[in-house]
Amino acid sequence: MLVSTIEIEKAASILKLLGDKTRLTMVKILDNHDCCVCEFVEIFKTSQPAISQHIRKLKDVGIVREARRGQWIIYSLNKDSDYYPLIQDLLEHLPSQDYKLQELEEQGLRISCE
Repeated sequence: MLVSTIEIEKAASILKLLGDKTRLTMVKILDNHDCCVCEFVEIFKTSQPAISQHIRKLKDVGIVREARRGQWIIYSLNKDSDYYPLIQDLLEHLPSQDYKLQELEEQGLRISCE
């Protein structure tokens, strides 16, 4: 198994980014599920601009990537990122957040933008 190392400054930057509860939860959700901004707005009960700022920060360092589906942008965890092994190790220690998406489904709000 190939083990990659990350510079201390880069690791500190990634960990600081993930030190935010909202971003950390987003990354945990994206580890298993693709989501759009509208779903995160419902999950976190916050504004679309606030969610977009969180996504932008994660996207800027390459942790998250986007794909266009029609007029919508769907976000996923970038498992090709140099940082993914570090992130994956961290995420293994966190509880599943699938219940948040199940709640959205029960409310009829899962992928509400499609």
